Amino acid sequence: MASETAKPGRRLPHLPLLFAGSVGVAITVTAVAVWAWGGAAVEIPGIPDAGAMTAWGLPVARTLADAAAVATIGALLLVVVLLPGGKRLSAARLRYLNWAAVVAALWVVASIAALIFTLSDLFAQPVGDIASPAVLADFVTTDAQGRSYALMAAAAAVIATFCVGIGTARWARLALLVALAGLLPPVFTGHSSAAGNHDAAVTSLALHLVGVAVWVGGLAFVVVVAARREDQAADAARRFSPLAAWALLAVAASGIVNAAVRLPSVGDVFTSPYGLMVLGKAMALAVLGGIGWWHRRRTLPALKEGSRRGFVRLAAGELLLMAATVGLAVGLSRTPAPDAGDASLSPTEELLGFSMPPPLGDFPWTPLFTQWHFDPLFAFGTAAAALLYLTGVWKLRARGDKWPVGRTISWLLGLAVTVAATMSGLAVYGKVLFSVHMGQHMILAMTVPILLVLGAPATLALRALPTAPKGEPDGPREMLMKLLHSRYVKVISHPAVASVLFIGSAYVVYYTSLFETPMRSHLGHMFMLVHFLAVGLLFFWVVIGIDPGPRRPPHLGRLFVLILTMPFHSWFSISLMSSTALIGEGWWSLLDRPWVEYAMDDQYNAGAIAWATGDIPVLITTIILSIQWVRSDQREARRIDRKIDRGDGNDPLAAYNAYLASLHARDRRPTRSSNSAPTEES
Repeated sequence: MASETAKPGRRLPHLPLLFAGSVGVAITVTAVAVWAWGGAAVEIPGIPDAGAMTAWGLPVARTLADAAAVATIGALLLVVVLLPGGKRLSAARLRYLNWAAVVAALWVVASIAALIFTLSDLFAQPVGDIASPAVLADFVTTDAQGRSYALMAAAAAVIATFCVGIGTARWARLALLVALAGLLPPVFTGHSSAAGNHDAAVTSLALHLVGVAVWVGGLAFVVVVAARREDQAADAARRFSPLAAWALLAVAASGIVNAAVRLPSVGDVFTSPYGLMVLGKAMALAVLGGIGWWHRRRTLPALKEGSRRGFVRLAAGELLLMAATVGLAVGLSRTPAPDAGDASLSPTEELLGFSMPPPLGDFPWTPLFTQWHFDPLFAFGTAAAALLYLTGVWKLRARGDKWPVGRTISWLLGLAVTVAATMSGLAVYGKVLFSVHMGQHMILAMTVPILLVLGAPATLALRALPTAPKGEPDGPREMLMKLLHSRYVKVISHPAVASVLFIGSAYVVYYTSLFETPMRSHLGHMFMLVHFLAVGLLFFWVVIGIDPGPRRPPHLGRLFVLILTMPFHSWFSISLMSSTALIGEGWWSLLDRPWVEYAMDDQYNAGAIAWATGDIPVLITTIILSIQWVRSDQREARRIDRKIDRGDGNDPLAAYNAYLASLHARDRRPTRSSNSAPTEES
């Protein structure tokens, strides 16, 4: 037991070897995968070749860059989320923040090496012939892949530079966001972005990378804390456990989607090199899931009691398996998918990510209900939201508490409408027809928010989540309470700010180049849809929201906000119908739409849809607000009655009647005249 009670900060001798071995395993598996499945270049006489240095250096550089990125995110995750502490960083958290800066510096070097090797690979020239500052600068400014690696290196450089001077948790959270953002640029320029259905491929791959980074990086630094015998090892592992479960779910789901997009058929999983590597990743993931279950069952309780050896040993093996899986993933990125070389996409398919849909035709516009397109972000997001909500309801019911069925129905219905707006024919034709896009906008901004805010998810979370014990670090419930009453939420939830964001964003998006620019990329289009949903949720939370917040205007004030805001929406709709300039002309001109004769007619229809669909949500909101107002008065009346029954207060109605009686008595009081006896007025 002496080793279990050693001083905090003492390292186990095998810890540096563990990380060196993990990186070595990842590089070895990458090299074997590239060699075995033809990912390395094969020299063919008469065809330019970048050389063996690039063929082997590129996957190794990518592996090192991925490993450094994962380690950076893991160190920052440890500082921000896993280790308990207040706004000021403790000495232990500052030490791991310095680790993040060091690893980020390695990330910078590996990213620059990957940039150089990528340039050599694209131009099929040896590194020595193209590695000049002028050529690299031109590659970064003119090529999407060059920009992506440059952005990744810049994000790593920011973290490596500024993490040394950070002293508060707020800036550490910002560094974590920068690290996660720096991980993603290559996703949007790799081969997934060039495949058919590239929006699903890109989104699923981005979710996959974030899940892997959180899972592997978090585990690596939880192992560091446990191996160094820090006092907070049990707290860090306890906080990491639910994160690891969600990361495993995200990695598994996104991996299935990405494989389904890249593999033409199920049979290719067993017959093609690409499919076999995907199968190997799936088997490794299953084993890792089993190890996680064993952690929850055995090693985490032992770690809480002070025994670290079992957790460290099992986690060390888990890290080595993770490293092998990361190396396999890098090798997979260098392996062509089945029939990838024969796939020829039209310019419209490259822009949309799917083929041009058929014309809508006359009412009832059947293709809107038959043309479905899978979007991983909204599919996984709505599924997770439904699962979390139902879990909260189940917890309340299990302990005997009630939760209104209407709120559950409203929440689930709002999620179902979100799925319909983002994956049905509305999503398909929303990228082809401005009128359908406007209908999609109205649904996400004015229909879905009403249903979701009536579900009261924050109230459910506050009732279902456990309260952190006294003296323990803040748990999810305490963090949610701080967020709801934070200065940031207080500012954006001000009725004036929420109204400006809700209405003003429509004018800014459609009457500037901001509309055309997001439409040209899946990431931009996805961000635009999320923005519409977010500003709608904010506005209707202020008007009819049930959840607690820093500011809750009276019902009369909410009605005034609603009445004052809606005319601006009508003006926006009228301006669309009366406009003589085609909005987003650059985007519509790129699409081959032979069945669209007059684009201005479609824009007129968009304005009409915005006008017509805006009145119904306003009417529904007014009715809901009136019902809430009446119920609020009834609750106030019952509260006063209870106080009177307990003898804690006076009846305000009786007091008011007594006040009127006193006025009447004063009016009937005798008056004295200077020349006569007192008289009483009738």
